[in-house]
Amino acid sequence: MKGIIFDFNGTLFWDSQLHLDAWREFSAKIRKTPFTDEEMLKYMFGRTNEDIIAYAIGKKPDKELVERLGQEKEAYYRDMCLKKPEEFKLAPNAVEFLDYLKSNNIPMTIATMSEWCNMEFYIKEFKLEKWFDIEKIVYSTGKIPGKPAPDIYLIAAKNLGLDPKDCVVIEDALSGIEAARRAGIGKIIAIASREPVEFYKDVKCLSGIITDFDQFDRNIFS
Repeated sequence: MKGIIFDFNGTLFWDSQLHLDAWREFSAKIRKTPFTDEEMLKYMFGRTNEDIIAYAIGKKPDKELVERLGQEKEAYYRDMCLKKPEEFKLAPNAVEFLDYLKSNNIPMTIATMSEWCNMEFYIKEFKLEKWFDIEKIVYSTGKIPGKPAPDIYLIAAKNLGLDPKDCVVIEDALSGIEAARRAGIGKIIAIASREPVEFYKDVKCLSGIITDFDQFDRNIFS
């Protein structure tokens, strides 16, 4: 393998609970009942705000509604992040792993369905420019299909100047894993940040499952 692409939420930043809490509150506001755990897993993680809002209201929303509700939810989410410093940090051993990749000149980027308002927040708060070329990060622009469509990983590989088969993807969501598979990614590693390792056991396209970045086999790049 020649390069690595990280999903961000639930992967480099274990914020699933923060997003879950924010979407539960907004689901209750939109449809008078919170999302269930099953709905969150199936319809939220790895999806765009438009996808999630469409599911919540049972029809395709207009752009104004997506923008208004999406921005409202994301502002609430960012506020929660800042109020919970014990949770607002990069994943276990992520910093050490990113330092290793950087020092060994291994091409890397981020491919996330987060919108720019959140990505900009992460870049500033986590000082991501220390490791990543910000121009190569792929985020939701409203034009890229949500996962499990492969587009985001195809774009990320292209930004690195690599063939998808020469890239490793780190993902936590089933929709993201499927997106990487459809993109023809060479190796897909699941990180069990929210779900137990057993959750991924039957996912045949995976090359490995980790619970901590210290467990990543660095020989994959040799």
